Amino acid sequence: MWLILAFLSAALLGCYDSFKKEALKDNAVIPVLFLNTLFSSLIFMPFIILSSQTTVLDGSVFHVASGGWEVHRYVVLKAVIVLASWVLGYFGMKHLPPTIVGPINATRPVMVLVGALLVFGERLNIWQWIGVLLAIASFYMLSRSGRKEGIDFKHDHWIYMIVGAAVMGAISGLYDKYLMAPVSEGGIGLDRMLVQSWYNLYQCLMMFVMLMLLWWPKHRQTTPFHWAWSIIGVSLFLSTADFLYFYSLSLPTAMISIVSMVRRGSVVVSFLFGALIFHEKNLRAKAFDLALVLLGMVFLYIGSR
Repeated sequence: MWLILAFLSAALLGCYDSFKKEALKDNAVIPVLFLNTLFSSLIFMPFIILSSQTTVLDGSVFHVASGGWEVHRYVVLKAVIVLASWVLGYFGMKHLPPTIVGPINATRPVMVLVGALLVFGERLNIWQWIGVLLAIASFYMLSRSGRKEGIDFKHDHWIYMIVGAAVMGAISGLYDKYLMAPVSEGGIGLDRMLVQSWYNLYQCLMMFVMLMLLWWPKHRQTTPFHWAWSIIGVSLFLSTADFLYFYSLSLPTAMISIVSMVRRGSVVVSFLFGALIFHEKNLRAKAFDLALVLLGMVFLYIGSR
């Protein structure tokens, strides 16, 4: 069951990436990101209110547990990590093709494994090392494909932003493992709906501050904001994808390493959107790079079983 949920989450995440690219087209990044966090918060607000004021959701998958500052401080940190990833990722996505961004983001499971190696003292087996090496090779090949479109991986700061977003995303994945794991396994066993509902609210508050301090005073001199219905699509696809992701992690037999790898399969959906909707160039070389990433994920899956 948890694996099916992970695959559904991956498909929705691919749609989220594609809608995000469309929403950012000739648009100001900070207000788009603020609206995404606002709509995501509005989606989960009814669950918070109903859970705290009534018994309607008791025992259901939508029930939001209560907790004081000793719990919410962990959620605030989660919001900071995810928001840092999103800010970097949104700026990078706006200026780069999805067929470049997608494969870079797909290397996150490798970063999660390396992080587990450094933080949790885990050891990689031969299959996992092959997966890591394939991911490194794919990144090199992707840099060669990018040069044909005038993208220099060594000197393009948008590439650095996407890589930074991927690193922060990997840190978020490791932190999720810590938040969701029971105390007996070294985690703190937080309620998944509490984490997802409240970190969206905290992000919304943080983005409002950024909107007022960074964008609004200079909005007439920077990229203007215009409304696009794809902004709502971003929030809907992301909220649903994350709900399925957290739900899959909450199931007893779920493995975070495999869930993380399956989720990165979203790159296939975003790659197809880039080819069919955005009509991007140099697809044959990029498809080979993507195949290397996916092959690396297969080796990671075999090594994590």
